[in-house]
Amino acid sequence: MSKADKMDLNKMLAKAGSAIVTVTVFLFAVFLIINFSMGSYFVCLILPIGFIMMTAGLHNECEDDRMVAANIGLILAAVYATFIMLVYFSQLTTVKNEQLNEQAAKLLEFGKFGLIFNYDLLGYGVMALSTFFTGLSMKPNNKTDKWLKALLMIHGVFYFSCTFMPITGMFAKMSSGGDGIGGRLALVAWCVYFLPIGILSFLHFRNK
Repeated sequence: MSKADKMDLNKMLAKAGSAIVTVTVFLFAVFLIINFSMGSYFVCLILPIGFIMMTAGLHNECEDDRMVAANIGLILAAVYATFIMLVYFSQLTTVKNEQLNEQAAKLLEFGKFGLIFNYDLLGYGVMALSTFFTGLSMKPNNKTDKWLKALLMIHGVFYFSCTFMPITGMFAKMSSGGDGIGGRLALVAWCVYFLPIGILSFLHFRNK
């Protein structure tokens, strides 16, 4: 395989990853709005794969003086993917197909705001750190890349809410009542923020 072919494969995979991120985030928002939980769980199982591909593409372009930041971003992307795929695979298999007793349901059902929900928030907190360091590793050459870098780094702020809010116990209190509309709206707002990251990343790799 020639050097040009390898470069084209790198670009193709990174662009495909950005497309996966864009489509899955969009579908996630749609499924949240129509309250189709199984659909949202399924797309969240695919999103981490696209995110790793996208992050690896940006890592591959990184210059030597910013390689540490790029490495941190890619490693954290893998940590995020591990947490999230375990969370949503459990919802689509164990929770969906087995009869859980009350204690097991409290721990494993996503809508109970228990252990599995906290792992989900931790995963997305790690994702936020990943985007921050990945954005830090970029040296933008055009307006599109400047916006992408800014959105990636600002997204890092979500680390604090995703990590520290569960520690306060506020989500555990929500499990006693409510229909979850507020939580779904918050997630839709996150989708509105993150969707441009997928689109700008796709444009970035397409224009390379």
